[in-house]
Order: sequence, then C-alpha cells, then structure tokens
Amino acid sequence: MKLQLTALAMAAALSLPAQAQTEIQWWHSMGGALGEWVNDHAKDFNASQKDYKVVPTFKGSYDESMTAAIAAYRSGNAPHILQVFEVGTATMMASKGAIVPVGKIMTDAKVPFDPKAYVPAVAGYYTAPNGQMLSMPFNSSTTVFHFNKDAFKAAGLDTAKAPATWPEVALAAAKLKASGHKCPFTTSWVSWTQLESFSAWHNTEFATKSNGLRGMDARLTYNSPLHVRHIENLANMSSQGLFVYKGRGNAADATFVSGECAMTTGSSALYGNIKRNAKFASGIAPLPYYPDVAGAPQNTVIGGASLWVMSGKKADEYKGVAQFFAHLSKPEVDARSHQRTGYLPLTPASYHLTEKAGFYTQNPGTDVSVNQMIRKVTDKSRGIRLGNFIQIRTINDEELEQVWAGKKTAKEALDNAVKRGNEQLERFEKANKS
Repeated sequence: MKLQLTALAMAAALSLPAQAQTEIQWWHSMGGALGEWVNDHAKDFNASQKDYKVVPTFKGSYDESMTAAIAAYRSGNAPHILQVFEVGTATMMASKGAIVPVGKIMTDAKVPFDPKAYVPAVAGYYTAPNGQMLSMPFNSSTTVFHFNKDAFKAAGLDTAKAPATWPEVALAAAKLKASGHKCPFTTSWVSWTQLESFSAWHNTEFATKSNGLRGMDARLTYNSPLHVRHIENLANMSSQGLFVYKGRGNAADATFVSGECAMTTGSSALYGNIKRNAKFASGIAPLPYYPDVAGAPQNTVIGGASLWVMSGKKADEYKGVAQFFAHLSKPEVDARSHQRTGYLPLTPASYHLTEKAGFYTQNPGTDVSVNQMIRKVTDKSRGIRLGNFIQIRTINDEELEQVWAGKKTAKEALDNAVKRGNEQLERFEKANKS
C-alpha cells in the first residue's frame, strides 16, 4: 500500500506543470546578420538559466521601433527593453517617467554592476550629469573608412594603405574612376559621418554647450568655414563622378558590400556584413582628415545604440533584465560580439581578451574603431547629445541633397540646416523645461 501511495505521489508530482519562466520582451532594430546576432544573444542567455526567457522582436528601423515603443508605453504595453540609437538619447533622458535608469535596475536586483568597468567614451555618453548610468551600452559603433583592396589593385593604388587625408581620397577616387569604377566613393549616414564625426575628428564644435552635453540650450554651429569647405569639396567630387550619393541612412552600405562602390565612410559595424557577404578583399582605415587643421585627427564619437529599460514592470521582471544585462557584459560574451560584428568592445576587459586571442593581428584594421575612440577627448569631441536629433539629421539630409543635386551651395545648405535645426532645439528646450 505504501509503495502504491509513493508511486501515486511521484506520478502526481511529475504531472505538475513546470514553473513558468518570466518573459522579458526586447524590441530591437537589427535585421539580417545583426538580427541573427541579437537572436543568438537571447538564445545563449535563455540556455544559461531557467528562470527567465528573453524574447527579441524586430520592430523595424530605429525610428520605427522608438515610435512603436512610445505608442506601446502610452497604451500600457511597452516592452521591458528597448534598443534606441544614440540620436534618441536626449529624448529618452527627457522621458523620465517612461524609463528606469539601468543603474537603479542593477542595484535593486543586487546584481554586481560597476559603470567604471565600461569603456569611458561609451559609458559616459549614456550617463546623466549626476553620474547615474541611464541605459546599457550594447551595439556601440563609430565611423571608419572601408575600402575595396581588389578595386585599389586594379586602379594601381597601394592596397596596404588607404587614403589618410581628404585630398588623398579625391586623388584615389580619380584613379578608381579612370580604371572604370562608376562609384569611386560613397558614404552612409551623411550627417553622422560628414558633419558629426567630421567635427569631432577635427576637434571642431558641432554645437555649443559641449555639443549639447552641458545643457538643452545648445545651438548648432556646423556652418563654420571648415564645414563649408568640406561640403564644397564633396560637391565638387560629386559633380565629377568621384563621389556618388546613394541615399539616406545606411543605404550606401549595400553598394560597398556588392562591390559597386570602392570606398565608403560608414559604421565600424559594417565589418560583419563585409566579412560575410563581400566577394573581394577589403580594408578598414581611420577616417580621412584635413592635414592643415590644427588638432586633427582628434577622436571620433559614439554611434550605434543602447538598451533602455521601460517603466511599469514587475520587480521580478526587472531582476530578469538585470541578469540579462550582466550576461551581455561578461568579457567573453562581449569579446565574441565585438569580433563578430565590428561593434566596439564595451569593456576594456573584452578588448584585452580580443587582443590576447590575436584577433587584431589576424584581422588587420579591426582595431581602428577602438583606437579612434580611446584617444584623449576634448569638450568639442566628447560626443553629441541633442534634443530632436532625429529631426535634425533629417534636415541635414534634405539640405545636403540639394547640394549634391547642384541646387544649393554648401554655405546656403549648411546655413539653412543650422537655422532649421536650431528651431528644433528651441522647441525641445521649451517642451522639456522643468
């Protein structure tokens, strides 16, 4: 009888449902190979423990996912984690009721967390004036110069040395065109590469108030003689067929990976796509600069995105978020991500792991992004954090497209872009005055 009761008790215990996992919703904007990378992060974390299940969901472009999250928050259905690109940082910082600072999430969950363990240039961008880290660094990138070594060889150019200055870029483009290349040079993210990063790289102000880091009353200044000169040079290259504009955002990336365009300025994270899909030998080099500008080259600024935690969730769910963030920050996990994608290592520990493994020696140029970011920074090159930055970038696209089309001079376009952009800054400042 005892045996029967024991057997029945065991059977009953086995038939009980397993304790349900707590789901953590993660909205992101990574497609293609980077989408697979995001999914792998979730799979690895989910396999490492049994209490939580991270569910990644692709929500379109950065603009689209941010808009969707705001709408979801207002209706009470926001995700736990939202990936937001760097130009949305000021907007998220101003949305105090909608987000929970990552520093608080980690402390409340009693998960070990040291903001100083992250690369200063990365962590500093996502940190409030009071020293509290607001979002978790995730896919941080910077602008670099990519070039097609096969195209260089066919044009009689040195495949081991990319153009270091803008005059050298124009000369290389002329040789590439003469060898039959219809798209010698292009660029993605025009505002980011040719105005924002360009400014920091030349230790030149993009906006007042340390490029917005010291206050919402910043105003734009990228219609300086240096900026006008650079856009004029690109316009001249465009009229000669040496620079070919391929559209907004990262539209130009595909034209480089396919081999259509031989040189491009874009994200360091293009490396993963090139490595996987390009049918030619390629190289990565620092951004070009003007050699007569004092202080150049300085350092580049952060791009990519970070992970923000939305408010209104349960304490246990936030514990899961904290555990996931701790997982992403592990040196071995972060080192694999850096090597796979071209995004910056988030911590010095993961950088040293990568270096020790010989990755940079085996893959020349993959350390360019790191070296550009870890140079000593100044108030003009620390980063750019402005309100309504998404709208400002759109304005820059609109105005510069008039230049490439020959409808406006560089000075006219930049003057108008600054005027229109400052109106956006004034609107943001007025809306967020406490």
